[in-house]
Amino acid sequence: MIDFLVRRFVKDYENVTDANVRGRYGVFSAFVGIACNIVICSAKFIIGFLANSIAIISDGFNNLSDCASCIVTMFGYKMAAKPADKDHPFGHGRMEYLTSLVIAAVIMLVGGELLKTSIDKIIHPTRVTFSVFALVVLILSIAIKLWMGHFNRTLGKRIDSGIMLATAKDSFNDVLATLATVLALVASIWTDIPLDGIMGIVVSLIILVAGYGIIKETVDQLLGQPADEGLVQRLKEMVQNSSVSLGMHDLIIHSYGPGNLIGSVHIEVDSKGDILTIHDAIDEMERRIYDELKIRMTIHMDPIETDNEILNSYREKICDLIKKEEPKLSVHDFRMVSGPTHTNLIFDVLIPYDVKVDEAAVLKMVEEELEKETHTMYAVITFDHSYC
Repeated sequence: MIDFLVRRFVKDYENVTDANVRGRYGVFSAFVGIACNIVICSAKFIIGFLANSIAIISDGFNNLSDCASCIVTMFGYKMAAKPADKDHPFGHGRMEYLTSLVIAAVIMLVGGELLKTSIDKIIHPTRVTFSVFALVVLILSIAIKLWMGHFNRTLGKRIDSGIMLATAKDSFNDVLATLATVLALVASIWTDIPLDGIMGIVVSLIILVAGYGIIKETVDQLLGQPADEGLVQRLKEMVQNSSVSLGMHDLIIHSYGPGNLIGSVHIEVDSKGDILTIHDAIDEMERRIYDELKIRMTIHMDPIETDNEILNSYREKICDLIKKEEPKLSVHDFRMVSGPTHTNLIFDVLIPYDVKVDEAAVLKMVEEELEKETHTMYAVITFDHSYC
């Protein structure tokens, strides 16, 4: 059914990397969400007031906030689809992230108000009136929300949209909230304990937790998360399979919104290779990366000596020494600069963020190893971290 609706209402639906197509998906999802949530919240308000149930009314307000979120989402996608301009040369894709923050703020506001009302309901309880009609409406709303969660999760994965995945998560949280409301309604038949207010608190806490999760995920995206692990692995395979690449390092990928990735990487090449041949291969590599991964990549080449036996000997020795100190460390950009009085071994050591290393101790260890052979050779180490 979802595929039928997409084919019917989303023009050029297969081109999911195009900003305009993403916008159409977003508008379509928003309209479906608005229609479903208006029906659900209207029904819950009616039965909530008839049954005198704060839990049902709270659940209805939750759906009303979802409706407002869909409206915000629709405008967010339209803004994100705007092309790049003089003031925003990287486009407007991050508007999706800002839209997620607005949605989360609305969710948190509603959750806070419902928590306050539910506590008041416990302090000043009133009897809930059970009705089969109310129970049927709540069960139907659960079925609709389950479908909406599946609908948005399917579209969100298809176009890699954080907003839709957040909306799907919110829909599944709504199912839990409504189940709590059903429990309070059914329990009202046998007990006068203010379960209605208690379940209202449960509903509001579910809403607050959902809002916090969306805020955390969106803020992480705005601050800058590592690129997707699978995407990085595919990119590494493409670079390392090139005929001119002897190694790669300093990979950086920036996200300016879904489908708008810009990156750079250093690759090691034979210093005695033909510069025009290498440059041509790098140009071709950049084109392939964009065609297959949609990353605008800039590749910098680092020439290295491959037939210098002395340099290769020291590289192997120092790599083994550093690996022995910490297996997760790696060495790159290794080169040797000789002078009339001394020789510098210059290289970078990559330190993963999950590894704690005393940089001064590593430098001292390497220098002590070099002093065993000669007093005219020094290590010049740059310590850096991975961005992917």
